[in-house]
Amino acid sequence: MYIFFPNSNLYKLLMIIKFICRNPFLSPRTSFFSSKRHFLSCRPVKLSFCQNQGKLTKIRCGINLNTRSSMSCSATPAMAKEKEMEQVDRILAAKEDDYGGVTVEMTNEPLDPSVFASLLRASLSHWRQQGKKGVWIKLPIELVMLVEPAVKEGFIYHHAEPKYLMLVSWLPETANTIPANATHRVGIGAFVVNERNEVLVVQEKSGRFHGTGVWKFPTGVVDEGEDISDAAVREVKEETGVNAKFVELLAFRQSHRSFFDKSDLFFVCMLQPLSHDIQMQEREIEAAQWMPFEQYAAQPFVQGHDLLRYISDICSAKMEGRYTGFSPVPTVTGFSAKKTYLYMHSNVGTTGSSNDP
Repeated sequence: MYIFFPNSNLYKLLMIIKFICRNPFLSPRTSFFSSKRHFLSCRPVKLSFCQNQGKLTKIRCGINLNTRSSMSCSATPAMAKEKEMEQVDRILAAKEDDYGGVTVEMTNEPLDPSVFASLLRASLSHWRQQGKKGVWIKLPIELVMLVEPAVKEGFIYHHAEPKYLMLVSWLPETANTIPANATHRVGIGAFVVNERNEVLVVQEKSGRFHGTGVWKFPTGVVDEGEDISDAAVREVKEETGVNAKFVELLAFRQSHRSFFDKSDLFFVCMLQPLSHDIQMQEREIEAAQWMPFEQYAAQPFVQGHDLLRYISDICSAKMEGRYTGFSPVPTVTGFSAKKTYLYMHSNVGTTGSSNDP
């Protein structure tokens, strides 16, 4: 801005500057149209004047208008609330499931826990109004700091994998029907017998049989997404180096409160060897060999345990042609195009089509 003064009196000029700097107009003011407070401040005044008598001198006086953050004034709580409302103007992206719920799959991009908490509260309110039931949140391991705010909003752990944690919350005031986490572990025992009625057996370097001298079938755990028949072939190959072909499922056993208090399903599988040379896995296997089946069955440990004795009797009956197990029959259900296996007696004819559920 420009202000013009007569140059005849420097004292008057200084008084005017002093008046500008002390004027109440320069004190903090609050607008009726905004909660922000505005401050006027004078930057150093640069003066220029002329000594010529009777002329006007132009003086330049700079004035700055500064808008300060609401965090530094008395309107802090209101402004913080306004900021929070701006942040929750949207809700968390979610995908609806088939059971009246939603699933939120978080990316691994960093997110402030307080911002996440606000978004989550707004989202839960929205989903309650929509009548949603179960809410699932899949948190990648990089966002572990978001577990606490989610738990404070009523979420609980459902299950965990190496790279993520799944949280869940039941919204309606009705009985919780969310299914529990996986309840069973699946294992296999491989009965591999050759044309000389010799069975493939191993001794383990660890576990309950370590140091006992007991010879046992190759065993292992079925991997996620792996069929029982494929798991049996894989375990035999890994432990002994023998290639084998799956023949039948002979029997299975169910037990409870086993690995991490989960139930356990153990399937006894019969395989036909496609190779004979043994190349054992030295990391887990102490010894491996082909042993006459009668010698295996006569072990005191086998005869002293009901489960192992029953399995031995079933294998003996199968070798003698007195027992028929279950063979894998590939099927496709009407619910999905994925191929699955139905284990059944191979000598039983069926009339169902491949599209039957």
